[in-house]
Amino acid sequence: MNIVYPLLNVLIALLAAPLMAGIINRVKAFFAGRKGPSLLQLYFDIGKLLRKGAVYSRTTGVFFRLGPPVGLAAVFMALFFIPWGAYPAVLFFPGDLVLFVYLLGTQRFFMILAALDTGSSFEGMGAGRDAQFSVLSEAVLFLCLAVMSAASGSVSLNGMLCSAGGKIWQVSPPVLIVVVFVLYIILLVENYRVPFDDPNTHLELTMIHEVMALDHGGADLAMINYASALKFWILAALPAGLLFPYALNPDFPGNALLFFGIIAATAVLTGIVESGMARLRLLKVPQLLTAAAALSLVALIFLAK
Repeated sequence: MNIVYPLLNVLIALLAAPLMAGIINRVKAFFAGRKGPSLLQLYFDIGKLLRKGAVYSRTTGVFFRLGPPVGLAAVFMALFFIPWGAYPAVLFFPGDLVLFVYLLGTQRFFMILAALDTGSSFEGMGAGRDAQFSVLSEAVLFLCLAVMSAASGSVSLNGMLCSAGGKIWQVSPPVLIVVVFVLYIILLVENYRVPFDDPNTHLELTMIHEVMALDHGGADLAMINYASALKFWILAALPAGLLFPYALNPDFPGNALLFFGIIAATAVLTGIVESGMARLRLLKVPQLLTAAAALSLVALIFLAK
């Protein structure tokens, strides 16, 4: 297929990713009986931050400055391995799923380094919590990808979500429904959403991501916010790829719009979840992630029989 379509889809993702945060906030505002911020609020915030200068503490070093750009670059590269509905990924090769997970892990790793480089025990607390939860969430993500690989017979994200088409659902629909559910849990924890974290909180005992970015400002904070928006889009694209109706003609002009609609529906669902649930106690988060890992492992065992 022409490389123009995959590249165009990447461009759409780069432009539309911040819109998902606006959708989530508007859904939460609707349930709270408020008007809420503009759908384009994150665009305005990023533009405002880019016009400001960054202030660096004397205690910070090179990792504090490297964290935002390296994290954004890693997430940007991960975007090239995601198929867009009926359209293939820009880059794909056997085993690219491992590189995909490691790119997302690189973004987190440099964010943790940047938080620790401040010399603040407050940010170190958030970095420690993030590292603890990532050990479980990344293992769950690998298990989900292993289930998808076993169902599709491919070790490439493009083969799992695009080349295999709807045939992957002919293997075991109940198992893949479980995988979609677990992938959504991963999306919530990896993007620091309720019930794992609350992006709107400023309480010391509950902050994770917000405290890690507390000392960043200007263009650095803009890169962190934009990388977070791209990460939400990427992780939402995994269950969206499984749910995409591949019975449609690949040349159907509404394919891109339909895939965008599934990701937007994921943002709406996230807003509903955050409106109807409270944040979990920190001690309960590992238990929920362990349960998600158990579900993924059972699904993999079931397919291996």
